[in-house]
Amino acid sequence: MDKKMRCEWANGYPEFIPYHDSEWGRPEHDDRKLFEMLALSCTQAGLSWITMLRKRENYRQAFDAFDVERIIAYDDAKVEALLQNEGIIRNRQKINAVIANAKAFRRVQDEFGSFDTYLWGFVEGRPIDDLNSRDEDIPARTELSDRISADLKRRGFKFVGTTIVCAYMHTVGLMNGHAPRCFCRAEIE
Repeated sequence: MDKKMRCEWANGYPEFIPYHDSEWGRPEHDDRKLFEMLALSCTQAGLSWITMLRKRENYRQAFDAFDVERIIAYDDAKVEALLQNEGIIRNRQKINAVIANAKAFRRVQDEFGSFDTYLWGFVEGRPIDDLNSRDEDIPARTELSDRISADLKRRGFKFVGTTIVCAYMHTVGLMNGHAPRCFCRAEIE
C-alpha cells in the first residue's frame, strides 16, 4: 500500500493521485502543455476538476492534442462538430473560448518567443513557495492571480478570471501549493 503523505485533496478520487504526484504544482515549461492546462482550466469554470480529468483524453482528441496552430484554424463547422461531441463539455461559449485563447496564446508566443517566457516572467522564473499552504488554505485568488488575470484579459483571453488563474498557477507550478507534510513539496523545493 502507498504510504506517501499527500495533500488531503489528492485522496478524494483515485484519478487525483497520479495527477497530484506527477503534475500538479510541478513547474511546467512546455508551451503545448501550458496551453492544454489553460484550456482545461478555462473549460472547468463552474465544474469540478475531477470532471475535467475524466474528460481530459476526450479533450485531447477533440482539440487536436491542443495544437494551437490547428485550433486557430477551427471554423464554424468544427465548432458545430465539437458541440456534438459527447466526450467533452458541450458549451458553445467554452468551446469558442478555447479557440479565442489559442489565438491569444499565439500572439503572446509571437511577442515573447514563448508562452512559457511570458507566464514565468510574472514570478521571475521561479515558483512562489507558499510556506503557509495547508489543504484548507489553498487560496482561491491572490494579488498575483489578479494581475495575471487582468493581463490575460487585456490580451484577449477568455474565461480567465482570477480564481481560474490562481488554480492554473497551482496546476502549472507557478505556485507551490503542496501542503507542508506532502512529499511533493520537498521534491519541488
